[in-house]
Amino acid sequence: MTVSDSGEPAQTGAPPVADPLRVDAVRDTGLSAAADAGMDRFARLVGELLGVPVALVSLVDADRQFFPGMIGLDDPWASARQTPLTHSFCQHVVTDTRPLVVDDARADARTRDSLAIPDLGVIGYAGMPLTDTDGHVLGSLCAIDTRPREWTARELSVLEDLASACSTELRLRVVSRQKEQARSEADALAERLRITLDHSLLLLRAADALADTTGLADVRRQVRDLVTSDLKPVYVGLILAEERGRMRRLVDTTGSAPMESAYEQYGLDDAWPTARAARENRTVLVRSLADLERDYAPEAVEAFTSLGLRSAVCVPLPGAVIPLGTLVLGWDEPHEVDISEQAVLAAIAGYTARAVERAQFVDSRVHAARQMQEAMLTDLPTVPGLQLAALYRPSAAGELVGGDWYDAYMLPAPVGSDEGTDAADAVAVAVSVGDITGHDMRAATLMGQARSMLRQADLDHPGQGPARAVSAFEHANNRLNVGASGSLVHAHLSPAGNGAWNLTWTNAGHPPPLLALPDGAVQRLDEHDIVIHPALRTPARTERHRSLPPGSLLLLYTDGLIEQHRGNINRAIDTTGQSLAKRRHCPLPELLTDIADHVAGPDADDDIALLVLRIPDTIPEKGLPSP
Repeated sequence: MTVSDSGEPAQTGAPPVADPLRVDAVRDTGLSAAADAGMDRFARLVGELLGVPVALVSLVDADRQFFPGMIGLDDPWASARQTPLTHSFCQHVVTDTRPLVVDDARADARTRDSLAIPDLGVIGYAGMPLTDTDGHVLGSLCAIDTRPREWTARELSVLEDLASACSTELRLRVVSRQKEQARSEADALAERLRITLDHSLLLLRAADALADTTGLADVRRQVRDLVTSDLKPVYVGLILAEERGRMRRLVDTTGSAPMESAYEQYGLDDAWPTARAARENRTVLVRSLADLERDYAPEAVEAFTSLGLRSAVCVPLPGAVIPLGTLVLGWDEPHEVDISEQAVLAAIAGYTARAVERAQFVDSRVHAARQMQEAMLTDLPTVPGLQLAALYRPSAAGELVGGDWYDAYMLPAPVGSDEGTDAADAVAVAVSVGDITGHDMRAATLMGQARSMLRQADLDHPGQGPARAVSAFEHANNRLNVGASGSLVHAHLSPAGNGAWNLTWTNAGHPPPLLALPDGAVQRLDEHDIVIHPALRTPARTERHRSLPPGSLLLLYTDGLIEQHRGNINRAIDTTGQSLAKRRHCPLPELLTDIADHVAGPDADDDIALLVLRIPDTIPEKGLPSP
C-alpha cells in the first residue's frame, strides 16, 4: 500500500523540480554527483539503523537526481552516482513536499512505471524531505529495499530524525557556501575597486606627467614609464602620422628594441595594426600571433615576434581632424583588454596626443632657434701661423637652446699705422668664448647681439686690447638696455717672432682657459674679473699677458663642459686639462670631440662651446694658411 506520512493518499501533480529558486538552492549546497564524506555518513546510518541494503542522500536537480551520499547501489549507478528523473522516486518527495513511503513500488500508481524498479531494483521505498531554511525541498534521505517492505513507525521516526539532521547539515553547507560566495564577491568587488582606483591614479599621473613634457622623446619616455608600472606591458611604442601618408616610429634611443630602427617608417595604408588604428580611428586588438598572421603584413609579424609579443593593443591618438598616430602596448603573454582598460588607454592616448602636439610645436621652434644659433656661429678665419678649431654641441635635452658661443676674427691694424709698415703687415686675431644666461630663445637672441657688439667694439677701438672692447660692450649693453648677462673670455693674439704668439686676454667671470705647453704641462689661466650683469657697477676690466711658444695649445670652453660633475668643477677642469695634454698632437676637430665625449659625455644637459688654437712647431711662410 502507498501512503503519505499523514496516512492519506499522496496527491499527484506537476512536480516543481524546475523551480529556479529551488534549483539555485540545490546548487548552493555545493554538492554534486561525487562522494561527500558527510553525506555518505548519513547514508550509512540509514542502512545500519533501518537494516536496508540501499540508502541514499538524493538531491533533485531540474533534470536529474544525484547522490552525494550513497551505499548499496551497483554499477553503473554506483560509479555515476546519478540518474535521470525517469529513475527517481525522490522527485515525488520534492513535488509533494512531504515524505513518500512505498511498501511495494510495483503496486503504486506513481511509481509502478518507474525505471528505478527494473534498473535499480527499488521495491520498498521510504523517503523523507531534505529542506533548506526557505522551505525548499532539495531532495530526500531515502531507505530502499529490493523486496516489498512494511515500514514500521519506529523506522520512519528514525529516518525522519536523520533527515532533520541531514537538512541541518545541508543548511550549514548553504550558509557556508553563501558566506564564501559573499566573501568571493566582496574580494572581487574590492579588486575591481582597486583596479578602478589604480586606473584613476594612473590617469591623474598621466595628466600631470604629460602636461610637463616638451619634446617627443620625453613624451615617449613618460608614456612608457606610466603604462609599464600599471598595465605591465613588455613593449610600449609611439608611432606618429606624418605628411604624404607616412607613419614614423619614435625610436627608443637606448636601442633596447632593434625592430624600431628596422621598421621606423611605413605607409598609413600598409597592413600594420598600428596603421589600421590610425587609419580607421579605432582601437585595434591583436589577441594572438595567428590573428596577426591572418590579417597583417609579414613585416608586422616579424616586428611582433622579434619583440617576443603574444598580444597587443593599438590605440589611436586623437587629433583635430585625423589621428596624430598610434600608441601601442604589447605583452609577452595573452592579455585581454577589457572595457575599463580600453577606456583608460583611450584617455591616456588623449593626454599623449595633446603632449605630442605641444612637443611638435616646441620642436619646430627649437629647430628654428638652433638653426639661428648655429647660423650666428660663423666659420673660423684662416690665420697664418695658427691652427683654429671650434665645436658647438647642443644639450641632450632637445627642448633647450642656450646662449653659448665661440668666435674668432681678424683684428684691424692699429690706428696710425701705414700700409707697407710692419704694423700693418702683422696678423692679429681676436678669439672669444662666452655664455649668456638662460636656456631659451631670448638667451640665443641676446647671444647674437652680444657677439656682434663685441666685434663692433674691437673694430671701433683698434689696437686698444680686449679689456677695452669688453668695457665698450658693457657700456652699450647698459645704455641701450639690451639686458645681456653672463660670462666670457675675450683674447687678442699677435705674432711675437720665431713662431711664438703674444696672448692678451680678459676674463669676465668665466671658467679659466687651459694652456697646454709643448712639454705636456697644463696651466690654468685663473685670473678673472666679475661677471657681466646690467645690475652690477661696471668695473674696470683687467688684462693679462702670456707668450705662447710653438707647440702650445690654448683651450677656451663654456661651463656646459664641466658642470656635469655636479659640484666638483675643479676635478672636471683637471680632467679637461689631462685630456688636452694627452691628445695635444691629435687633429684639432678630433681633439675637441674627444674632450667633449670624455669630460661631459654624450648626454650633457647644457650646451657646450669649445675653441682651441695651436701654435705649430713649424713657422709657415708669410701669407700661407696654417694647416
